[in-house]
Amino acid sequence: MPKIGPIELPEFPLLLAPMEDVSDPPFRAVCKENGADLMYTEFISSEGLIRDAAKSVQKLDIFEYERPIGIQLFGSDIESMRKSAEISTEAGPDLIDINYGCPVKQVACKGAGAALLQDIPKMVRMTEAVVKATHLPVTVKTRLGWDDSTRNVEEVAERLQDIGIQALTVHGRTRVQMYKGDADWTLIGKIRNNPRVRIPIFGNGDIDSPEKALEYKNRYGVDGIMVGRASIGYPWFFNEIKHYLKTGELVAPPTMEERVNVCLRHLNFSVRWKGEGLGIVEMRRHYANYFRHIPDFKPFRMTLVTSHNYGEIIETLEEVKQRFSQAAA
Repeated sequence: MPKIGPIELPEFPLLLAPMEDVSDPPFRAVCKENGADLMYTEFISSEGLIRDAAKSVQKLDIFEYERPIGIQLFGSDIESMRKSAEISTEAGPDLIDINYGCPVKQVACKGAGAALLQDIPKMVRMTEAVVKATHLPVTVKTRLGWDDSTRNVEEVAERLQDIGIQALTVHGRTRVQMYKGDADWTLIGKIRNNPRVRIPIFGNGDIDSPEKALEYKNRYGVDGIMVGRASIGYPWFFNEIKHYLKTGELVAPPTMEERVNVCLRHLNFSVRWKGEGLGIVEMRRHYANYFRHIPDFKPFRMTLVTSHNYGEIIETLEEVKQRFSQAAA
């Protein structure tokens, strides 16, 4: 059983990736209900947290049923990261995670996220400062390297373990790749099979089916898998993987009634947590995924992604449930 400090995890844990504008408490709630074993907040700017910026502070919201839950931080300044780790610790998570993997320009071009893969000594100093600033376990999420000529994640794994991180998640792409091409898990497997590496190693990237989860588990020997984009609008994915790993059988996809019911729970939590206006708007990015591959769904989707009226959205979802449940019957 992998452990992150005192946190005991299942035999092969499934982690929900920290995704900006996605991994908020409403989304985490439906993923937890459907099998996610360890989850993280959206990544939080250390500078924003120190300035008490409202958006950054709100991301510290965590709930008891989410545990174990990690707060993920990013930044380019070591002292700011140290201070933000202290602030985050007071919010009461189970662990602190450092983002050394975000590839987007607004982050990497400011020296944060994946940019630290170009300066391993600074990455080590920053990580050590965070480890010393909290009594909680500290974990790291990163990539293979900055580009194909600097795939240095094996060195990163050893050096960060040596200064005290408790687990490492590796996304199988370089920063230059962004999210294009196929994720390469070869180096992730090498890290896991390195006898010097004693901490849990989690793989991330392109896990889009239960079959692939099992294949990568067996081929690369990782301690668990982090799931990202495949779970957006499809929180059932975690339990589908677990069932397949246990039985070798695929479960039937959720019925239309199940899709609508979980979507409604997600929407209602979003409205409660963010207020009706923002809750409705931020839910829009999820509808297409909740009702993926449903024929003749476009008129309903247009209403869902344009309406500002909570009652109209509820009515539309109930109509979707009736219309497509009857069609399935």
